[in-house]
Amino acid sequence: MKVAVVGAGIAGRFVAWRLVKSGYSVELFDKAEKDEESACSFAAAGILSPLAELEMAEADIFRYGLRSMSLYQEWLPELTQPVFFRQIGSLVTAHGSDKIELDHFYRLIQRKVDQDDLQQNPVEKVQVSSIEPDLEHLGEGLYLPSEGQIDPIGLMAALASELEQSEAVNWHHNTMVEEVMGGAVTVAGNTINFDWTFDCRGLGAKDDLPLRAVRGELLWLQAPDVSLEHLTRLIHPRYRIYVVPRPDNIYLIGATEIESEDYSSVSVRSSLELLSAAYSVHRGFGEARIIKSVVNCRPALPDNLPTIETDQGLTRINGLYRHGILMAPAVVEQALEDFAQNIPKVTHANYS
Repeated sequence: MKVAVVGAGIAGRFVAWRLVKSGYSVELFDKAEKDEESACSFAAAGILSPLAELEMAEADIFRYGLRSMSLYQEWLPELTQPVFFRQIGSLVTAHGSDKIELDHFYRLIQRKVDQDDLQQNPVEKVQVSSIEPDLEHLGEGLYLPSEGQIDPIGLMAALASELEQSEAVNWHHNTMVEEVMGGAVTVAGNTINFDWTFDCRGLGAKDDLPLRAVRGELLWLQAPDVSLEHLTRLIHPRYRIYVVPRPDNIYLIGATEIESEDYSSVSVRSSLELLSAAYSVHRGFGEARIIKSVVNCRPALPDNLPTIETDQGLTRINGLYRHGILMAPAVVEQALEDFAQNIPKVTHANYS
């Protein structure tokens, strides 16, 4: 069976990989050059926070996120290359004058999640210093022990390695697909026929879906004077800042959300807000070094929820917004289940 996957972001790579694992041959089309880190997942911090995202997201995001946490634990050992992943929980806190925002966050989560889910994924009121001793000045906070984090760049590289080493994958780099249809794609004016096509182009599918771009900015700091283990979110009335620890004293500081398809460098205002917030979390960031800044634009639909559309030889996966790394495994799992229910009921051996 001939299957095309268009777009090699996190969704496209997961789709192609899982299809190959199921015995399919895949033609993977991507507009980026080989090893080019242009997909928005390369600009992600890798936060796996189904509960915390409920502050500004719908319950669907929570459910997709929970399922993805399970799938990451199942799928990552199947990859040849190791990927940094840990599930040690996260902190949510605020400065004294903003504690009312923290209380609002707590009540919101309690309202959006049913009691059975909260028993499995609790939100605990704690003294922040009991989890992170260096953050005693932040006083009270919330501890979400079921949450985790992953290295998106390592994940994208590991998936690429699996696909490039597979004889069942033909990866077309630097190839602009002009149109995606049920059972066909158009490249350089030529239509290529397939038994099924998966459209995972993100913002590249704006002609077919009501997508908008949401710009995000991220700073990478090397801070030898900081010793934090847990993802820490700082709630503020105007913005939400997170500090994501990585090995070797690396910390990722984000995140901005700007309704704009602007890929230019990080702005001064964003830098000031992100760095000031990081410094207020831990004074050791004052002597940190900025080693990288990243900007990208995420594809969002009007309701900020993902879409999975399957019909007439075509599956569209899009609108993962700022939750791509969090939701991708569960979204791809559902898309492939829909695909399996719609393909002709014959064995793969009957296809040439």
